[in-house]
Amino acid sequence: MARRPLTNPRKHATQERSRATVDALVEATARILVKEGFDKASTNRIAQKAGVSIGSLYQYYPSKEALVAAVVDRHHQELMQIIRDALAEVAALPLEDAVRRLVTVAIEAHRIDPRLHRVVAEQIPRTGRLENVGAFNQETFALFKSYLERHRDELRAVDLGLAAFVCVTSIEALTHTAVLHRSDILSDEAVDTLVDEATRLVVGYLR
Repeated sequence: MARRPLTNPRKHATQERSRATVDALVEATARILVKEGFDKASTNRIAQKAGVSIGSLYQYYPSKEALVAAVVDRHHQELMQIIRDALAEVAALPLEDAVRRLVTVAIEAHRIDPRLHRVVAEQIPRTGRLENVGAFNQETFALFKSYLERHRDELRAVDLGLAAFVCVTSIEALTHTAVLHRSDILSDEAVDTLVDEATRLVVGYLR
């Protein structure tokens, strides 16, 4: 039985120069994955594209799978920060305005680099990051539930934990599937209609 590749970094960068090296390696890995696919993402190819020696690469990452995992982790961290900022921004807004803004932010985040988003979705099972995705989802549910608690008077009688799960999952499924399978509805001409329909869906459920 083949040994599972190591997917955690050997060490974490602490100094500015080492952080720049790590950032270059992760960015190079992401670009190769998007343009050429997993099979072409050798450690030598990644080091070359990053302008880093292969020895320096192996100081931080034991395998190309560890670099792919770093791409997945970075992508999720960036998305999570966008979600935190958006929920802080809408905290005082009424329900329909808040939902519209959250749907818009979710779509905008997925449109930034849809090919990378597609690659990350493909690589999650390979890198063993399903547990991290679960933690990401749980934090999002909790943040949205907090918003619902502050706006209880605008909602029908509903379990707020369940409502947060239904709403967040619906928004994520719509935007995720649009990126992977329906790029036509993410065009500049069509995206406003998608925002309208998704907002109507979520607000109608909550009221």
